[in-house]
Amino acid sequence: FTGSAFGSAAIWQYESLKSRVQTYFEEARADWLDKIRPQKRGDFRKQSEIEGVARDVLNRLTEGQRTVTGIIAANVFVFCLWRLPGMRRVMFTYFTSNPSSKAVCSPMLLSTFSHFSLFHMAANMYVLWSFSSSIVSLLGCEQFIAVYLSAGVISTFVSYVAKMATGRFEPSLGASGAIMTVLAAVCTKIPEAKLAIIFLPMVTFTAGSALKAIIAFDTAGLALGWRLFDHAAHLGGALFGMWYVTYGHELIWKNREPLVKAWHEMRTKNTGKGGG
Repeated sequence: FTGSAFGSAAIWQYESLKSRVQTYFEEARADWLDKIRPQKRGDFRKQSEIEGVARDVLNRLTEGQRTVTGIIAANVFVFCLWRLPGMRRVMFTYFTSNPSSKAVCSPMLLSTFSHFSLFHMAANMYVLWSFSSSIVSLLGCEQFIAVYLSAGVISTFVSYVAKMATGRFEPSLGASGAIMTVLAAVCTKIPEAKLAIIFLPMVTFTAGSALKAIIAFDTAGLALGWRLFDHAAHLGGALFGMWYVTYGHELIWKNREPLVKAWHEMRTKNTGKGGG
């Protein structure tokens, strides 16, 4: 799955860049046409007002915030599905992760978007929103999505291993493992950044110190058998985030050129056949 995620992200980035170039030239051509063929005054004013409102809303958000908005929307949608009594069996089967369940693979990803508790979802989405600008500025939109989805699967896999080792086959759900990857990646890359606790803004600490404290807490929780959180998933996500920004980016993302080149050649051939 991880290979597919990064491959898709590389192709997505290629298509996005290509689309931006095409859009630039189309807008330049449209501007030129507007100058020689003006719109009716009323239509122009109405269109400008609508475009202005939409542009203002988007401009208030960073690229990272715009990127995670879709992830947050997906989590809210799945949370609403939990409220439907007729969906409970499906939700427990596919949106909770448990190595003893009849469905093992698909929940590794789907459970990452699943929250039964409103507080659990709100806390996770708040952290994701808070770190969205930093992580997307480090990785870019496409690479971030690939890392986030891979983190969900990898953290769940680590959780599976821990459950099989301890014999505690309890269902898990939530975005915490993937969000730990985001948090660990940012804290590893920018360890001197200042963080604060919500509702206690006067208490500040460095990102590096926060990461060490979180890893220590989850390690203790895993060793002592605490059941409040899925500590194995948290650790798996954190270690993946640390590894990726230290080594994974160089090993995976910077070696995407052969795939993008093959995709470009395939697209060029198909375009040529279509034109003939």
